[in-house]
Amino acid sequence: MAKAAAKTAATVSPSAERRPALAGRTVSATGVKVEVLPPAERVSLRAPEASVAALSKALGVFLPKQPKTSASKGGRTALWLGPDEWLVIDEAGKDPLADCAKVSALHSSVGISHRNIAIAVTGPAAEAAINSGCPQDLSLEAFPVGAASRTILGKAEIVLLRTADEAFRVECWRSFSDYVFTFLSEGARDAAG
Repeated sequence: MAKAAAKTAATVSPSAERRPALAGRTVSATGVKVEVLPPAERVSLRAPEASVAALSKALGVFLPKQPKTSASKGGRTALWLGPDEWLVIDEAGKDPLADCAKVSALHSSVGISHRNIAIAVTGPAAEAAINSGCPQDLSLEAFPVGAASRTILGKAEIVLLRTADEAFRVECWRSFSDYVFTFLSEGARDAAG
């Protein structure tokens, strides 16, 4: 009997299930909602100016060259983070890392899909909720729709993208996600008060 149990155990392969960080969490307060967004594919991309055109073509979205800008097309967004650095987010279920791998021009692309999570902050009080811990001027004049930047929220580094007049996407590392979500939730409650 022990041999049969050992044989059965040997044929069952171990499995692991990856659970999205903060899955399903949402907080609503007067004028603002904070919610975790569905998983997306992400690439941290570094490339010299000479490689930008080839990478833009392969990714199907123009890699912006100006500070604090982004570009979107077909469910894919490229955020300018530095003179030779972008965060590429794909919400259409395609693989931007595979697209970058087809490019022979000099670049470095690293898949960071499981490292990051995204949190949406929406509503008329969204700016105030984020500004509870982010020193950046988020007025529409200073941070218009499509503006993107790497900044801080409290003690955590985030990447911030304004997706609409009253909507933001906050990208952060999984390891900081509970802190960032809680900080934004408190900011939402304060903004509503």
